[in-house]
Amino acid sequence: MKTIGVIPSRWGSTRFPGKSLHPICGKPLVLWVAEACRKAKSLDETIVATDDRRIADAVEAAGVRAVMTRPDHPSGTDRIAEAARAEDGDIVVNIQGDEPLIDPALIDRLAGRLRDDPSWDMATAVSPLDSQEDLAAKSVVKVVTARDGAALYFSRLPIPCNRDSAPDLSAGLYVRHLGIYAYRGAFLKRFVAEKPCALETTEKLEQLRALWMGARIATVRVDDPAVGVDTPEDAVRIEKIIRERGLAQ
Repeated sequence: MKTIGVIPSRWGSTRFPGKSLHPICGKPLVLWVAEACRKAKSLDETIVATDDRRIADAVEAAGVRAVMTRPDHPSGTDRIAEAARAEDGDIVVNIQGDEPLIDPALIDRLAGRLRDDPSWDMATAVSPLDSQEDLAAKSVVKVVTARDGAALYFSRLPIPCNRDSAPDLSAGLYVRHLGIYAYRGAFLKRFVAEKPCALETTEKLEQLRALWMGARIATVRVDDPAVGVDTPEDAVRIEKIIRERGLAQ
């Protein structure tokens, strides 16, 4: 059994074309992510899955393996499945290519949930919601979990609904979903072979396809969500954080 970290990275981005190679403190964004993956103890291999030769050349020059994938994949999950070519017993961790401050320990925790308990098909991360604005925002995905941490449902709407009063964020019920996944190889193959379901196409959340298929998705709670880069303004903000933490060389 291998544990493979895959970073999907494409050139096309509606809000920030070419962001994978945008320099963050002098280093391409995708390389910050790849270097964090190298610090994860659980990964046997790290791959950048891309449809653009410029990205592949940049990561290979830094000693990171790149795999060229089809340009027409409907999702990052389809891209990582093509790149990983995982065996049924492997674990594949899908790491967002725009989160340069991803914690290697989180990668290890997600992989560990699947390695230690064969009943899970997938694992993902969540963190507490601390603002009513984020709870209401459709761009922030919310998730409800069972007592064993299994994901029950994901939605862009505030869930669970407080029927009688305003949501109490201090109750611990309201958490956001973070876009990092670990898949068991066998389930990843089933997932990409399945057509999107009505829930997925309605909410525009591919993890709902997994729940619709009957998958058991473990959630791992973290206190601080990773900061992603969606716009050039986000890149400036990330640079400031990196310099404040003394991470830039």
